[in-house]
Amino acid sequence: MRLESNIFWIPSIFFFVAATAYGIFTSWAEWVGVTCILLTGGLFLMVGIYFKMLERRHGVRPEDDETGDIAQLAGEQGVFAPWSWWPLVISIGAALAFVAMAVGWWIMVPAGIIGTIGLVGWVMEFSTGRHAH
Repeated sequence: MRLESNIFWIPSIFFFVAATAYGIFTSWAEWVGVTCILLTGGLFLMVGIYFKMLERRHGVRPEDDETGDIAQLAGEQGVFAPWSWWPLVISIGAALAFVAMAVGWWIMVPAGIIGTIGLVGWVMEFSTGRHAH
C-alpha cells in the first residue's frame, strides 16, 4: 500500500502549494479558487491517509515485495456474486438519473429510490444473521 499512499500524498502537497500560490497571485481576493484547490488537496490527503492506515493494518503485501514471485498472489482474492441482478437495478437507477438531467427533475425521485433499493440489495446480498434475507 506504500505506492498507493504515495500516489495520493504527492498530489495533496502539490495542491496545497498551488492553493497558496494561487492566493498570492490573486492577492487573496478570489477565495473560491483557493477554497476549491484546498479542498482538492484535502481529498487527496484523505485517500492517502486511508491507504497509509491500510498499510499499517495489513503489512507488506506480495505485490509490495521487490523480490516477490507471481505465485505469492495465488489463492482467494475475495467474494464476488457471479449471478447477482442488483447491479442491473443500480444501473437502471443511474440511467433514470441521467434522463432526469435531460428531461425533468421529477424523474430524479424514482431514480433515487430505485438506485437506493439496488445498492442496499447488493450490499446486503450475502448478509447473514439478523439482517439476512
